[in-house]
Amino acid sequence: MCKIFCTFAADMRKTLAIIAILALCVCAHAETVILRTGARVKGTIVFQNEEVVIIRDTKGARFQYPRAEVEQILTDEVEEEEAVEEEAAPKMPSKKAQIILELAGGPSLMPNTDLGGAVSVDLLVGSHHIGNRHLFIGGGLGYHGIFMGSKYNFLPIQLALRMPFIEAKHAPTFGASLGYGIALSKSYLGGIYAGIDFGYRCQINPRSAITLSAFVQFQQAKAEQTEVVDGNVFVNKTGVNILTPGIKFALYF
Repeated sequence: MCKIFCTFAADMRKTLAIIAILALCVCAHAETVILRTGARVKGTIVFQNEEVVIIRDTKGARFQYPRAEVEQILTDEVEEEEAVEEEAAPKMPSKKAQIILELAGGPSLMPNTDLGGAVSVDLLVGSHHIGNRHLFIGGGLGYHGIFMGSKYNFLPIQLALRMPFIEAKHAPTFGASLGYGIALSKSYLGGIYAGIDFGYRCQINPRSAITLSAFVQFQQAKAEQTEVVDGNVFVNKTGVNILTPGIKFALYF
């Protein structure tokens, strides 16, 4: 009888030990230590306090990290919940296009003509960024008014490049444009349009920015010239080059 009881007690102890081990395996959760550098170490937390975190990884190696270097500690359950939320959340399409509105003004110069003034408005559409840089390549049109004795109005159709020299919130920037200025009057003809600018860019958010630049633009045109020879009036169209330096403000959105 005693032998049977001892055997039964031994079997019960083994059964209880197995149950305890299984319970620990079920209740135990692997943890992931996320460092401020972005690195992740998955395993079991051995010890942690306000100063240090010690974790044993899945291979049995121990790692010790100062608490200040630890960004977050996650369990498997938390990671699974976050993964489910990410999968359930619809992915919004990334907008690649960007619009630039540019306002500019300054004096205008033409050979053998008095000094005048010019104002311009341009609307450009193009890439948001290329190669993880805020590099804009696109095109558009606008209105350029040049007031110099006579009034010259052009509708420039242009290709444009805009880029910061460095990827930072505040950065120097460069711009270039090339196209054709269509004359908006029958008294003169349009021609090649080109411009460059150097300025300063302030990034408001990942998509929006403002720039303030100094620019120089060139507009080719053919204007009417009236000549009187021996009482006869002759009207000729002669080529003129209009040079406009000035200041430009641009809004990226």
